[in-house]
Amino acid sequence: MADQPLKDIGADKSLLIVDDDEPFLRRLARAMEKRGFEVETAETVAAGTAIATARPPAYAVVDLRLGDGNGLDVVERIRERREDSRVVVLTGYGAIATAVAAVKIGATDYLSKPADANDVTAALLATDDELPPPPENPMSADRVRWEHIQRVYELCDRNVSETARRLSMHRRTLQRILAKRSPR
Repeated sequence: MADQPLKDIGADKSLLIVDDDEPFLRRLARAMEKRGFEVETAETVAAGTAIATARPPAYAVVDLRLGDGNGLDVVERIRERREDSRVVVLTGYGAIATAVAAVKIGATDYLSKPADANDVTAALLATDDELPPPPENPMSADRVRWEHIQRVYELCDRNVSETARRLSMHRRTLQRILAKRSPR
């Protein structure tokens, strides 16, 4: 997919990437530029909304959770300004409710992190009647579970007791999981 012909992208190659993970944002922007997109980046809902209002992109990749709010606000603004835009929502945790909300608002596809540039390009350029191919190296079920536990742990300000309560898990069990390395 790295040698994707430019004709698949179309005449308007504008791509907006909104993500608050700065290293990931830079890496993805570089990779998408190599694939022929004209990339603009934003790290906040406010910046993403401003760009979407001023220059609605043909393509967009938006993180669901941003430091200053919900990425779905950016998706809504893009849809208001340009209905034919193809939008992919990225998230660190995949939940059916958020996937449904993203699609209802107008997202073309929904990918769980870590998604690489090949996954993103496939989702952006997929036609409505075809599904993008499954990822080459999806996360294992153990890794998905570990990522979810880590996310809840961080959202609870690294409080083990609160995290265990929210996950309906015994505190000692959670401590053992947190002490281990991440699964592959």
